[in-house]
Parts: sequence; structure tokens; C-alpha cells
Amino acid sequence: MSKKTHYTTLIKTEAKRLGFLSCGISKAEFLEEEAFRLESWLNQNKHGKMHYMENHFDKRLDPTLLVEGSKSVVSLTYNYFSENLQQDSKAPKISKYAYGIDYHYVIKDKLNQLLEFIKEEIGDVHGRAFVDSAPILEKAWAKKSGLGWIGKHSNILTQKAGSFYFLAELIIDLELESDHAVTDHCGTCTACIDACPTDAITEPYSVDGSKCISYFTIELKENIPTDMKGKFDNWMFGCDVCQDVCPWNRFSKQHNEPLFNPKPELLSMTKKDWEEITQETFNKVFKKSAVKRTKYTGLTRNIKFLKD
Repeated sequence: MSKKTHYTTLIKTEAKRLGFLSCGISKAEFLEEEAFRLESWLNQNKHGKMHYMENHFDKRLDPTLLVEGSKSVVSLTYNYFSENLQQDSKAPKISKYAYGIDYHYVIKDKLNQLLEFIKEEIGDVHGRAFVDSAPILEKAWAKKSGLGWIGKHSNILTQKAGSFYFLAELIIDLELESDHAVTDHCGTCTACIDACPTDAITEPYSVDGSKCISYFTIELKENIPTDMKGKFDNWMFGCDVCQDVCPWNRFSKQHNEPLFNPKPELLSMTKKDWEEITQETFNKVFKKSAVKRTKYTGLTRNIKFLKD
């Protein structure tokens, strides 16, 4: 067994031990195929008011600009699927990914442990951990690393586990065995396109971010456009519709991460409780939660928008 193969096996085994769902590897090189897609998406203003998407265009496509001398991108997935549901069916809804502790903290900690393991076992390896927090095209790397295919809803999909998982990466200056992309299994299915409440999936494999409920409820800092009234399907933070209707997600399994478990009060809050939520309750229910990103003012704006 070559050193390269040995190191690759070592890293994948440790990733599994740390709780990652899957781990794939690709060569750290310029994402030529994605350059045109990204430029076209930006030119069509599909990023809406997410102006940060226009920044660092080259870095998004070239990992060697993020980590000098990098040779490999280690892509990982971390399950967050939850069988728990909010008890009041009329209550404003929150996306499953935000039920527990903010995933940035949980996964970053795991990635740093993986990086430390690599240094201890292999030697002087340099790299950086990424969890949705830097200009990196995570889905493109996950696809290239064989972790799944990009579905028509633009999320990474696998036949065994659907799409309810986070993506994360380690970019390192160590040469490893690369994996190969898998085939697309969406076929003629258009469930996600048909179900999207705001018609944000404008064509298969392309989401207009500026029409997405997640964009309106999380990213948009100003008032939600009035022409979106009645189209939110009662979502107050994020949206899971395109994933909920995907046939492959019938294979999703409950996650094993205690930090992702929701606080009991989050699930038991009624429609009335949400409509009357105070800053104090918000701070208690969403302590260390990804929901803090929208702040109390943002969440109450969203709830009011659903109610009016």
C-alpha cells in the first residue's frame, strides 16, 4: 500500500470515528466547470441582496488561494436529520438544521480534531477547516469528491441518506487518493420544483436565491416584499420543503449528535407562544443556535409577516 493510500484510509477512518456521515477527497485545483455557472448565476442576480457572494470570485474557485500549497480537499458530510416535529401544526415552522446548537461550532470542533489527528499521525501538514464560513463552493467539492450528486433542488443528494446533512471541508497541503463523482439519480422527478412555495427553483439544478424562503427569512435584512404574502407555507426560519418532498429523503435516518437535539420548549411552543415571543424567551430557546443569525427582530418580523 502506498503512503498516499495509507494516509487516505487513515483520514477516512478517523472522520467516521468522529461522527461524520461520509468523507471524500479531491485534488485541490481550479474548478473550471463551476466558473461559468457561478458567473452566470451572479449576472442573473440570483443572489439577491447577498452581496458577499460577489466577493472573492477567484477564491471560491481555487482552493490554493485559500490554503497556500494545498494539494487535497477533504469533503465531509454530517447528518442533522431529525424525526422530531413541532407539536402545534399551526405554529410557524423552523428548518430542521436549526433545531439544536449552531452547526458551525459543532462541526468546526470536529474538523479541528481531524486536522490535529492528521498532524499527529502523518506529520507536518498544514491546512484550514471550513464550515459554510468562507468563500468555498462546498457543493461542487462534495460532488467532485463523490459524496453525492447535486439534485434539482441544488442540494447534495445520496441514494442512501438523502440530503439532510451539513457539508464541511479540510483543505490541506497533503497529497491523497482522489475519489470520483457519482451519477445523477434525479431522473425525470420534479417533486422539489413542483412543491417550492415561491417557485425559487427556476429550472432544474438552479435555485434563484432571491426567491427562496430561506433567503427571505434569514439573509434579507429589510422588509419582506409584500408580493410574497401567503407564499411562505408558514416557515419563519429557513425552509425544508424541497428536501421534505424529495423521494430520496425517505432514507434519511435520525442523527446521533446530542448537540443537535432541540430544546423541548422549541417543539412545544404554540402558534400563540411564537406570536408573543419576548426577547428573553428568544435568548433562552435559541442560546447558541443558528437562529441567532436572524436576531430577535428578524424572527419577530418573519412571524408578523406570516400573521398579517
